[in-house]
Amino acid sequence: MFELETAAHPETLRRVAIDPVTRVEGHGKVTLLLDQDNKIHQVRLHIVEFRGFEVFIEGRPYWEVPVTVQRLCGICPVSHQLAAVKAMDLIAGYGQLTATAEKLRRLLHYGQIVQSHAVHFYHLASPDLLLGFDSDLTRRNIVGVALDFPEIAKQGVLLRKFGQEVIRHVAGKRVHGTGAIPGGVNKALSVAERDEMARDIDQMIVWTQGAIDMVRRLHETNPGFYNVFGDTPASMMGLVRADGALDFYHGALRAVDAAGRTIFDQVDYADYQQVLQEEIKPWSYMKFPHIRSLGADDGWYKVGPLARVQAASYLATPLAEAERLKMLALGNGKPVHGTLVYHWARLIEILHAAEMIRDLLHDNDILGHDLMADRGTRRPEAVGVIEAPRGTLFHHYRVNEDDQVTYCNLIVSTTNNNQAMNESIRTVARQYLDGRELTEGLLNHIECAIRAYDPCLSCATHALGKMPMTVELVDADGALVDRMSRGG
Repeated sequence: MFELETAAHPETLRRVAIDPVTRVEGHGKVTLLLDQDNKIHQVRLHIVEFRGFEVFIEGRPYWEVPVTVQRLCGICPVSHQLAAVKAMDLIAGYGQLTATAEKLRRLLHYGQIVQSHAVHFYHLASPDLLLGFDSDLTRRNIVGVALDFPEIAKQGVLLRKFGQEVIRHVAGKRVHGTGAIPGGVNKALSVAERDEMARDIDQMIVWTQGAIDMVRRLHETNPGFYNVFGDTPASMMGLVRADGALDFYHGALRAVDAAGRTIFDQVDYADYQQVLQEEIKPWSYMKFPHIRSLGADDGWYKVGPLARVQAASYLATPLAEAERLKMLALGNGKPVHGTLVYHWARLIEILHAAEMIRDLLHDNDILGHDLMADRGTRRPEAVGVIEAPRGTLFHHYRVNEDDQVTYCNLIVSTTNNNQAMNESIRTVARQYLDGRELTEGLLNHIECAIRAYDPCLSCATHALGKMPMTVELVDADGALVDRMSRGG
């Protein structure tokens, strides 16, 4: 319920709403219940959109799905396409991908990591970090950053552009491309395209290293704020290779608890329902997953940059791994849980993805023309999982003999982080709002806690069963005439 305590007289509480939450993708709101002394009794993040992709995918032919699910989001369409197409590889009966096809898919995915993380850090988060949480609302935006920090704003724009160009070269378009298809990819990469990307990649790495240095200095300047803001100890989950290294594109599931102890490891993601369970709550369109073995109360977890760079044993590129170890030094041997450290981890992931892109651009396999795997026996059911920019993304499908999708279950990154976000805003409310006169700047602290997770609320809005609904009829004088409720 995310209630701080139960009020003796709830009818005396006043409600404060942040609606909408700004500088995130999608629409959500936060409600706070306060008493006359501004003591906070309840904090909730409400996801008020409803998309319903899981339902209207049903009945469609399976080969349409990788292109269709991209429309969940304009920021991370590549992630949805790749998660879906990995499932459809199996459903269509294809075997192991060719080296060229897998490496082109990886190149596509790393470009997505760069562009999505750049959008979030430079356009959505940097106004708070560079201009101040309490700065003038009219200037606390990307325009204000461009005026006061023009070089940083320029680098953010060009980093994102580079990631988009990687996507365009591999998938055909910057947004909603069709490069990945069941069994492989549909477009070879030319030498000219490879060379164009190679021309700029070293500069992208240098700029990212500069951004990491900037964020690290912020933490060093005010560790009592940046290191503990919204500190929310929780279990963490991500995809890892057999040797424990983080793998954005493919791997097995690993989860560790808040102290870094292993909960499960090397779990085939096709068996995700054996280790994860989903719940619903009547006040949100977003589901609440948890780790089965720990139960609903204790089993909630985090995904995304801060979680996966700590759940993994290491990063397989030298510059990013060195930066990861510097960040982990904040914890003095224990996992780091400060919510604002997500931004630091996000920049480290840009560096890791950029290094992976540089390595692939020197691999001649990406210029190959053997684009499709051999085809074998079809399957009626499959799961595709990928590490999207915001965290672990699950796509689960069943298909009938007529090639029609009969079942679709999506657990998107923001859904995995649902309860963690609620817990973080509750912690921030305790730290900075409780008992104080609320100002716009203080309320922005709540938004900053949400924003650190880079939530995509549009992707995450699905429902199991019926959402409760209340309709009230009020007369001209404001008196309640009638009230009807459904569900709940």
